[in-house]
Parts: sequence; C-alpha cells; structure tokens
Amino acid sequence: MEKKDKKTRNFRLALVDAQSHERLWSIRFTKPQFIWAAVSTGILILVLIFCIIAYTPIRTFIPGYPDARSRRQAVQNSLRIDSLQTRILQWELYAENLRRVVSGEDPIRLDSLILGSRASRHQASDSAFLAIRDSLLRADVVEQEQFGVSASSQKKGLPIEAVSFFTPIKGVVSKGYEASIHPWIDVTAPAGSTVSAVLDGTVIFTGWEDDSGYIIAIQHTGDIVSIYKNNQKLLRKSGDAVKAGTAIGMLASSVSLTKGDHLHFELWYAGAPVDPAQYIKF
Repeated sequence: MEKKDKKTRNFRLALVDAQSHERLWSIRFTKPQFIWAAVSTGILILVLIFCIIAYTPIRTFIPGYPDARSRRQAVQNSLRIDSLQTRILQWELYAENLRRVVSGEDPIRLDSLILGSRASRHQASDSAFLAIRDSLLRADVVEQEQFGVSASSQKKGLPIEAVSFFTPIKGVVSKGYEASIHPWIDVTAPAGSTVSAVLDGTVIFTGWEDDSGYIIAIQHTGDIVSIYKNNQKLLRKSGDAVKAGTAIGMLASSVSLTKGDHLHFELWYAGAPVDPAQYIKF
C-alpha cells in the first residue's frame, strides 16, 4: 500500500478591517513555529519581570523584603552589638587587671582591648584561644615601663605604715571601713570638689559604671593601689604618671544607688583591702 505524503500544515494569523474587509496585517506559521514563539515569549517575559524586580525599587513592595530603612536599622543594631561586646571586654580586662594589681603582679596595658575584641568571637573554652590571649597579655606586660612600676621599685617601697599619704578629698567620712561588707570608706564632700592622688604613682585604669560614675585606679610603689569612684569627670587617663596631691578628678553629684555626694575610696595593700582611715587623716 502506498503511504500518503504528509504535508506540513500552515496557519495564518491576519488582522482585517471589519468594515472594508481589507487585510491590514497577516503572518503565516507552522505548529512548531508557534510553540517555539510562545515558549520564547514566555521566557522573555519572565526575564523582563525578574530584571524589573531585581534592579528597580519595585522589589521593596514585596512583602518581607527589607527596604532602606530596615537595612539602616540592621546596621545600627550591628554597631550597638559591637559596642556592647567592647564594653564587656573592657570590664573583663578591668577585673583581670585589678586582680593582678592587688595580688602583686604586673598590670596589663589597656590597649590590649584592640586585640582582645578580635579574639572575643572565639569561645572561651577553646584552649588554643586561651593560650593565644595569654601570650598577647604577656607581650603587653613587657612594656610595663609605661606605668613606671617594676619589681625593683616595689621592693624599694616602704611599708604602708611608714608611708605619708595625701588626703584624697576634703570632707567627712560618712561611712567607715568594714572588712566584710564595706571594704572602703565614703567621704562626704560637695559635688565638684577636687579629687587628688594620695601618693605618687601611675594610672592603671579609668572607666565608667552606672552606679559609681567615673572610676580611676592608681598603682603606687610598695604594692599599694588606690581606687576613686563617684567622679563626674576624670583629669587623667590610663598610663599617666601622677604625683601625690595631683588633681585626678572632680566629685560627682549623687548617682544611682548612692545617698549624698561622696567619694568612694578604696586602699589596697599587698593584694588585700585595708582601712584608709588608719593611714590617712580626713
């Protein structure tokens, strides 16, 4: 039997004037051509929609898509988090520095915060991280001459009973020293009064606490440390050398958790707090 030749079927799409029946436009195509044209047109439309959404402000109208305000808020939150991490690291270093000072060890330079902030992203339980941090702190201690405190100078220091102290502020002791619950004294004085260093030494810490105002700590020879809290302004920064009687701060007015304008004064000797009133005349 003879097979019938299959002829390709052609289609025509025409545009005709309804009144004059004049052919205005027409096109001939086959079935495969129509499918190819339809698929191509669909892909082109999808690409066009994608470009409009991806590269124009229209994308901000998509529910859940972050707009410029959301991105700006995200950046601000990131900066706040970084600031809080830095503050936490500062207090950790302050605690470590104070522990070293009161135990007779060499203090740590506070500019190690720069290196420590980078390492704070690691877990404290990581032994490798702890080893690296310890080596960085030891390297910083090598430059302890910045503080003017060395083992030889401490050995030459006199016993605390033989030291002549300068009065830190002119006022009245409103609450005395109690070793267990109040290992410092409160000296009442008018706000704005000058706070002075009790001995020659070097500032090893300056900082701020919500309930204690500005804080300054000074390392002296003979394994003596003095700490002054409730300041509204500090006149010296960490690393500065000071002389006895040098103005180091200005007393603040009442801050949170305190009653009345007073100086919170601590005196440490050989790694333990002592009663300042036994060695200083107020």
